[in-house]
Formats: sequence, C-alpha cells, structure tokens
Amino acid sequence: MRRSIATVSLSGTLRDKLQAIAAARFDGIELFEPDFTNARMSAAELRQQCDDLGLKVELFQPFRDFEGMPQDAFERSLVRAEKKFDLMEALGCPMVLVCSNTSPLALPDPQLAAEQLHVLADRAARRNLRIGFEALAWGRHVNKWRQAWDIVQRADHPHLGLIVDSFHTASLKDSPQGIADVGEKLFFVQMADAPLMGLDVIDWARHHRNFPGQGQFDVVGFFEQCARAGYGGPLSLEIFNDVFRATPNRRIAVDAMRSLLWLESEVRQRLEQAQGEDAHAARLLQRQVLFNPPPVPRFSGLSFIEFAVDGAHAEALGHLVRQLGFRFAGRHRSKAVTLFRQGGVNLVLNQQATPAARERFSLQGPSVCALGLRTDDPVGALNRATALQSARYDAPTGTGEQRLPSIVAPGGIVLHFVDEALGENGLFEKDFILEPEAAEGAGGAGLECIDHLAVGLTADRLDTWVLFCRAVLGLDAGDAVKFADPFGLIRSTGMSDAARHLRLVLNMSMSERTRMAQAAQASGGVGVQHIAFGCSDLFAAVDKLRRAGVRFVPISDNYYDDLPTRFEVAPELVQRLRAAGVLFDRSPQGDYLHAYTEGYAGAGFFFELVQRLGGYDGYGAVNAPARMASQAQEEQQ
Repeated sequence: MRRSIATVSLSGTLRDKLQAIAAARFDGIELFEPDFTNARMSAAELRQQCDDLGLKVELFQPFRDFEGMPQDAFERSLVRAEKKFDLMEALGCPMVLVCSNTSPLALPDPQLAAEQLHVLADRAARRNLRIGFEALAWGRHVNKWRQAWDIVQRADHPHLGLIVDSFHTASLKDSPQGIADVGEKLFFVQMADAPLMGLDVIDWARHHRNFPGQGQFDVVGFFEQCARAGYGGPLSLEIFNDVFRATPNRRIAVDAMRSLLWLESEVRQRLEQAQGEDAHAARLLQRQVLFNPPPVPRFSGLSFIEFAVDGAHAEALGHLVRQLGFRFAGRHRSKAVTLFRQGGVNLVLNQQATPAARERFSLQGPSVCALGLRTDDPVGALNRATALQSARYDAPTGTGEQRLPSIVAPGGIVLHFVDEALGENGLFEKDFILEPEAAEGAGGAGLECIDHLAVGLTADRLDTWVLFCRAVLGLDAGDAVKFADPFGLIRSTGMSDAARHLRLVLNMSMSERTRMAQAAQASGGVGVQHIAFGCSDLFAAVDKLRRAGVRFVPISDNYYDDLPTRFEVAPELVQRLRAAGVLFDRSPQGDYLHAYTEGYAGAGFFFELVQRLGGYDGYGAVNAPARMASQAQEEQQ
C-alpha cells in the first residue's frame, strides 16, 4: 500500500516539506494548492524534485465550489478546471479532489450535481485524469459520505469516484459502515484523528486534527471499512494542526509515518482475527499488503530507572534515595554508576550517561535518562519499535557486560528492554559488584514497586508521545483530564497496558508559567516529572520517611476540612490523613492514598508515594491542584 501525506500537514517551505516527507519514507504527497501557489518553483521543477526524492504527486487539492451551481457559474468553473488540469499534467498528478460545495449559490439538487460532475469527469478523461468527490463536514448540501456516494453513482462515470476522510465522517458522528460496499469506486482515502471537542466543525477541522492514534476517533474502524472495500492505496494523511505547523517538520513526518504503520497493523490484525469466519477478510489479506510488525510486547513492569548525575549530585541524590529507604546495592564494574534497591525498585545513578543525557543535565541538572522495561520478548519489542520508526540505541558495554535491546524514545530518553527471565539479580550481577545483603532488594520504608511515572511534555511533544506509547509500546490512553495549576491549566493523559503493569502519565501545559511547563522546557521538551512508588501501607511509609528526614509537600488544613463534603469518609480517617499529610481520592472501584515529597534541588522532579485500595485505576488528578498550590506558596516564602 502506498503511503501519502498532504503538504499542508507540515511546517516549512514546500522544498522543506518534500525533504521531510521523503526522509520519513513516504511514497507520495497530496499537493495542497496554496503550497504550490506560494512556492518559487515551476510545476516542472516541483515534479523533478519529487522524482529526485522518490515521491509522486498523488492528489491535487482542493477544487472548490463546483457541483450543483447555476449554469453561468458552472461554465466559469469548467474554465477554472481546465487550467487545473494543465497544471496536473505538468505535475504528473493523476487525480484532483473536488470537495462538496459551500457556496451560497449552490442548489440542493443532487441530480444537477451529478450531471455537472459527469461533465467534469468527461473532460478529465480526455487527459486520462480522475476526479475524486469528497463530502466536507460543512458542505452546504452535501456533508456526509453517503450523499457524496449517491451523487457519484448518479453521475456514473469511470473517471469519477469517491474520496472519504475519517475526520469529516467522525466529526459528524456519521457511521463509516457501508464504505466497504463502494468497492473500486473508492478512489482515495484520507485519514485524520482528533480529540473530542465541542467546537464548530470548521474550527475543529482547521486547527485540531492529528494523526491516527493521537486522538479519540475510531480511525481503525473507519479504515477497516476502506480495506474491506478492496482499497489498495494511496493511504494518505490530511492534517490541519496549529502545533504541527509550528514544530520541526522532520519530527512531525516521523510521527505521520508511524501513525499509518500503526493504523495498517491494527486493521490487518482485525482482518486476521476475522478470516476464520469471514472468507472476504481472508481474500483481502491475500490481496492487500498491510504493514505487519512484530506483536505488541507484553510488559511486566519497570525494571529500573536511571538518572544522569554528576559527582556532587550523585552524592546528594544518593543521600535522598537512602532517606527514602533505598539501600546501596552495588557499584558498576567499569563505570561511575551506582545501584540502589528497595523492594522491587531499582534506581541507577549514572555519572557517565549518554551525550543527550549530559546535554539535558546541563540544562536542568539530575534527570531520568533511561528506563528499563521488563518484557517476555526483548528482541521482539526492539524489532517492533524499530519497525515503527524508533531509533535503535547501542549502549557502550565492556567485556562480559550485559547487552540490552534498546531504543531512543521521542525526546532522547533511552528505553532498555529487559528479559523478565533474568530476574533483577540476573540483570545486575554481570555489570555490578553487588552488596551481599542487597541481593533481594530489601529496604526499610515499605516501597514495593514503581506504580507510575509522570512525564512532563511541551505542547509540541504531547501528541508524539501519545502515538509512541500506543503504537510502539501498545499502551492504551485513558481519559484526558485538565486541572488547575496556580499559573495555568495542565492537561494530563494516562497511558497503560491492559494488565496495568506499565503506567505512564503524560502532562502538558500551554502556559509557560507553570512549574511543569518550565521543567519540561528545561529538559528539552520531555522529562520525567515525578516517580510514584507503590506500597501497601502508606501511613507507615510516610511516618518512617518523615522520621528519616524526608520532607513532604505540606497540604492545607482547608483541604481536609473540605474532604467530607466530597466523599463519605469516616472522621477518624480524615484526621489520620490530616496528621500524615496524605491526600485522598475515591472512584466507584476503590480508593487512592498518596503523598508527594518536596522537589529535588530545583531539578524539576519529585517523588510520590501511593497506595491503591480495591480497583482504583486513576492517578489522583483531582488532588494535583492541592500539591501545585502548596509548591507555589512554598516558593513565595
């Protein structure tokens, strides 16, 4: 299947866009007319550049306000069309997108629209060009794909077919069911996802579309219908997004390709599951070449968290983690790297981190530079990641030291895939001189596991990380929530695997004044903001850590006074929460207790202690404003 992207989707000049598109290994482009109109190159020069880059101009778009018009306007549009056909021939472009009419002159007459499109298709046929008719979600009389399909059928011309766009369908809550019956008259497929928003559809469409896998539309179900129609490509992206058009285009082009590969693989999986009872699905799998990566890895948690530090911070951070109950567990055999352990948690302090980590350190100070993800198939996880556009990372290792399949996540954090069969001792014993008493990772504060990591992101990184987590790691997105920092809103999205062994919380703020946004900016756009440790007795853990000198974010008495108005909580529990400085949340499935340590030396990260009771599945986002307000007030004192 050929893969394409509309030039409007990326930032930069047309030349810049083409280079980014080719670098991401697309096969072709949809040429957005204003991009060509404003480019200082002729059609012949553009065609030559595309040829040199291995790209084909698959579609010229858009041709507006054509069908269903009064006769004089229709005749003027035919003159307009012939000029566009001249340009298409010079570009080597075989098809033009005609979007449904938005003009106030348009008449509500589908038969007239069909007759006029037949005339246009007849003229296109003389040049061996094709016309694709698409229903705009805000079309004056035609805004749904079935209406456009009805007109295409009425016109009954071999050079006229249907173009469908997932955004125009999903934004109107129209069903894609039936696209499968369009068959060979499905000329072109455009894909776009989007967050669910209560905006006017035009504003929504022109500013907030994103790539498949980044939003909340059922893009997989939509493309499955197209695949069942026998559609063989091009599979294309048409994205209008203000953030994307302000972001370096090569990074966005990688996201774009990753989104199509993920989309194809999801549809392929559905067809494979159906083929036993569905002969048509089996035939489609034989005919269509849909991307088939290694399967989604099964994770069993985080094996370790690695910090980039210098000598002074290695000592200071080491002191803090000792206060948190971690025990010095060993020193690396050949590098300035130390290991601390408690329960099932391993923290690595690395004074010889990667150049990217050292650059981040120079901006922010100590920061998370690598994560170890436990899985039953590390090589399969690596192969899936690289197939889905992730860069492989080969860590420098000494003789006999452990080699882990690894990648670079967006923004530079290294992810190591750790074979769960090794066990924690098997992982570290090759590389570290382990302390005998630390062999089982025992520790004194009752911290048992890494519950989740919160990743702070700049606005241009959020969609990238949502897609990366979904496509590469196989994590599902929970509901996006917003909460108030004293200096702006924070948007938070939880990502987790089905078993809840791996949880990431992605946080972003459009306000540059929030503490989270400043930390994300200082870390180059992506930084672990805080680490949440799970335990089975939070009150005991907090008490022990306070006595060890750990400082927790103080919570206002007003919070505890208000708590009984929000939940039915026993007075004794409220008093216990107040005395310990512990926050509380409740869902229908269970309760959540948590407390935050003060930030580490202005480096933009802190720790959280959590206890989940029952089936609570959130992250206590309702309490984030209490923590952020307290932190802001502390800084003012």
